[in-house]
Amino acid sequence: MNDYQLDPRVGIGHVHLKVSNLDRALEFYCDVLGFDLTQRYGTAAAFVSAGGYHHHIGLNTWESLGGNPPPRGTTGLYHVAILYPTRTALASALRRLFEKGIELDGASDHGVSEALYLHDPDRNGIELYWDKPREQWTYSADGQLAMITKPLHLESLLGEVL
Repeated sequence: MNDYQLDPRVGIGHVHLKVSNLDRALEFYCDVLGFDLTQRYGTAAAFVSAGGYHHHIGLNTWESLGGNPPPRGTTGLYHVAILYPTRTALASALRRLFEKGIELDGASDHGVSEALYLHDPDRNGIELYWDKPREQWTYSADGQLAMITKPLHLESLLGEVL
């Protein structure tokens, strides 16, 4: 299908989101999800990260101050996926969401990963997930990855941290 192969070391470095209220967005990304604020540009933009990286997520109000989320039926970013290193780390994030009263939009076992779906205060889609070990992934007869979508049992996930 494609005669050009991307270098396998390529990764997604960061995402930059338009938000309507920077302080509200920072409260969600820092106080709820646990990112660290690495730099702030007044009331217009901020950068947050985990582990001392310069930024994983940029937040700005340059074109969106006081704005509304895009209506359903329009194009744009579906969600930002935040990869957790272990199932236990994802379970800790789920517990934190429940403690902060954040509702989930869904939770799925995809065979290759387990994922929690929610949205930020500006209705940007967020996926929090961990990848299962590659040796647990399954493939079809023609060699394609056989991902699935079935319900994720939250009680089992929470059992990692209780």
